[in-house]
Amino acid sequence: MEFKDYYQILGVDEKAGTEEIKKAYRRLARKFHPDVSKEAGAEQKFKELGEAYEVLKDAAKREEYDQLRRAGAGRGGQFRPPPGWESATHFYEGEGSQDFSDFFEAMFGRSGGFQRHAPGGAGRRFSMRGEDVQYDLPLLLEEAYRGVEQRIDLRIPQVDERGLISHQTRSLKIKIPPGSSDGQLLRIRGQGAPGLGGGEPGDLIVRLRLAPHPLYSVEGRDLSLVVPVTPWEAALGAKVEVPTLQGRSRVSIPADSQTGRRLRLPGKGLPGSPPGDFYVVLKVVLPEQHSDRARELYAALAKEQPFDPRAHWENQP
Repeated sequence: MEFKDYYQILGVDEKAGTEEIKKAYRRLARKFHPDVSKEAGAEQKFKELGEAYEVLKDAAKREEYDQLRRAGAGRGGQFRPPPGWESATHFYEGEGSQDFSDFFEAMFGRSGGFQRHAPGGAGRRFSMRGEDVQYDLPLLLEEAYRGVEQRIDLRIPQVDERGLISHQTRSLKIKIPPGSSDGQLLRIRGQGAPGLGGGEPGDLIVRLRLAPHPLYSVEGRDLSLVVPVTPWEAALGAKVEVPTLQGRSRVSIPADSQTGRRLRLPGKGLPGSPPGDFYVVLKVVLPEQHSDRARELYAALAKEQPFDPRAHWENQP
């Protein structure tokens, strides 16, 4: 029997990843779907695409197929399985008529196909689930912290009975939960592209994107704030107030602190289970101008406590 090159049917390289295979299948399946395609042989092509995708989307089936392919089972365009070959993927006969080729059944056994009969047996009807639609939603950090409802406008692809693609604008209200983080995905069931042939619609995948904040840095649910302190606050210790998303908090700066020291305020980051933390990052800052008296005190300090912060460079070339 004829060997089926599933990679060639889907138009992908044999090293293609699962997502690339999925995209290729969806693109070609829409092109050759019997309910919309006017091309000759569209129904057969659609079946071949489904068969190829059924094998390559699954790691176990794909591994078996690749083993036979590398072993030369399809040399000369004909399929010659090894003696005693039996698939370990345990295919079984399911609902619907049999659409897969003899080649498929020789490799994997019998399996239910893609065709489904309309109620009462009145002819065949092909169906395919609609594509998921992705949408990047920008958020302010304060909105992600407290949660918010956002109204968005989507352009959803539609395929008419002639196979022509158009777009429909749809307005939706999205509820953003408190404590949402950058890159978080929200799945809205049934709000993606409509299915073909009565298939169920796809989903809307909302990816949250936090806008840069003028004060805070964000890492997951943790927040960081650079807090400037004077040299005497760093040396002697002090209590300062810092702004957090929960309001102002009083922080104790230990004596002899250096620039870059991190002080942790547990649970004051973004909400969650568990909530994130808030980090105060110290930065020692000198006044822009000094009085004569201040310079005298600095000179006295230099004599009182000799200190060379570059001493560790002495052994460097």
